[in-house]
Amino acid sequence: MQQIIDRRLAGKNKSIGNRERFLRRHKEQIREAVKRAVDGRGIRDMEKGEDIHIPKRDISEPVFGHGPGGKREMVHPGNKEYVRGDRIERPKGGGGSGSGKGKAGDSGEGDDDFVFHLSKEEFMQVFFDDLALPNLTRTTLAETPEYKTHRAGFSSDGNPSNLHVVRSMRGAIGRRIAIGSGSRRELHLLEEKLALWKRHPEPNVHAHEIPALEAEIEALRARLSRIPYLDPIDLRYRSRVRVPVPTSKAVMFCLMDVSGSMDEARKDLSKRFFILLYLFLTRHYEKIDIVFIRHHTQAAEVDEQNFFHATETGGTVVSSALVLMEEIARARYPTSEWNIYGAQASDGDNWHHDSGRCRELLADKILPLCRYFAYVQVAEEEQNLWDEYAQLAAENRAFAMRKVTEASQIYPVFRDLFKKEGVTK
Repeated sequence: MQQIIDRRLAGKNKSIGNRERFLRRHKEQIREAVKRAVDGRGIRDMEKGEDIHIPKRDISEPVFGHGPGGKREMVHPGNKEYVRGDRIERPKGGGGSGSGKGKAGDSGEGDDDFVFHLSKEEFMQVFFDDLALPNLTRTTLAETPEYKTHRAGFSSDGNPSNLHVVRSMRGAIGRRIAIGSGSRRELHLLEEKLALWKRHPEPNVHAHEIPALEAEIEALRARLSRIPYLDPIDLRYRSRVRVPVPTSKAVMFCLMDVSGSMDEARKDLSKRFFILLYLFLTRHYEKIDIVFIRHHTQAAEVDEQNFFHATETGGTVVSSALVLMEEIARARYPTSEWNIYGAQASDGDNWHHDSGRCRELLADKILPLCRYFAYVQVAEEEQNLWDEYAQLAAENRAFAMRKVTEASQIYPVFRDLFKKEGVTK
C-alpha cells in the first residue's frame, strides 16, 4: 500500500493541508468577509492579516448517525439498570433537541461564529488570485539589503573547499614547462653530445672531459628535479562575489477632487478603490510610496487624513492635480528607478475649458511616465471631463476609466480594470 507523508513544517501545530482545503472550500465566504474588513482601515493598514468570522452554519458538514427505531445489538458499558434478557423500549421519534441555537428568552447560549486569522499573504491571495498588473515591467535597482553570491572567475587565494583542481594542475604544468624549458633544452644537447663521444671517440677529446660532461648533466637533472610538482602559486580557487539582489519599487499617485460636490459617500468609494490598488501593488513590488494629491481649484500634496476627510468649497480645476503629479514624479521618482502608477477619483465635475487641457496633459506628460493610469468616476452623470477622457482611453492602452456609484461596484470595476491581459469576461 502506498503511503504519502507530508513533511512540510506547520506552525503552531496547525495542519497546512487542512488549512488550504478549508480556504478553497469556503473561498466565497472568506472573500465576502475580507471585503467587509476593508471599510475601517487606512490604505497602509491593509498590509496585515485579518480575523475572519464565518457563521457556524456555513461550515457545518453532514454526519451519519443512527436514527430512532430499528433492530440492532450493542453493548452499553457501565450499565447499572439492565441485565441480560431485559427488553429496552425503542426511543420515540421526533424528540430531538434541535441544533442547540439559543433564542431570545432561552437560558442557554447560541453557537458562536467560527473565527480564524487570515495571514497577509492569504488576505491578498483571496483578493487578487486571478489578477495581473497590465504591462508589468519591474525596474531593477541596486538599492537592496539582500545579496546573492555569483561566480567571478578564479583567485590565487581562498577557502580550500573552493579549490579548482583542474585549473590548479593546468597552471602547475605550465609553470614547470616555463621554468625548466631552458635547462631541459641544454640537458638534451649535452646528452646527445655525450652519447656521440661514447659511440665515436674523438682523438682530440681528453679523458677528463667526459667525466666533466657527465657531472654537468647530473647537475642539470638535479636542477630539474628540484622544480616542485605543485607550488602554492599554482593553486586557483573559485571566486565568488556578493551581488545585490534586483528589487523593484513603485509609487502610487492618488488624485481626488475635494470640492463641495464630493461628499463623504463619494470619498468613501474613492478610498475603497485606492485601497484595492495599493494592496494589488504590494503583490508585485517590495517598496511602494504613496503620494496623495487633493485638488479643487488648486492642488496640494497632503497626508492621508486630510486627503480623505478635508472638504473645500468652490469650483474644480482638475488640471492643477495633473500638473502637480508631473512635477513630483520628475523631481522625486525618475522612471529609470521607479514604476509609476496613477489613480484618479472624481465626480466628473470640472471647469469646462479645463477638460481638454487635462486630456492633453495626460497624453503628453503623464502617460509617458506611467505604467498605468486609472480614472474612476464616482457619479453617474457624464460631463465634459468624461467625454475628453473617453477619447484618450480609445487611443492609449495604459489609460482606463470606469464608473462607480455604489460600494458593491468597487471590486468588480477594479477586477475589470486590472484583469489579466488576454482574459475576457
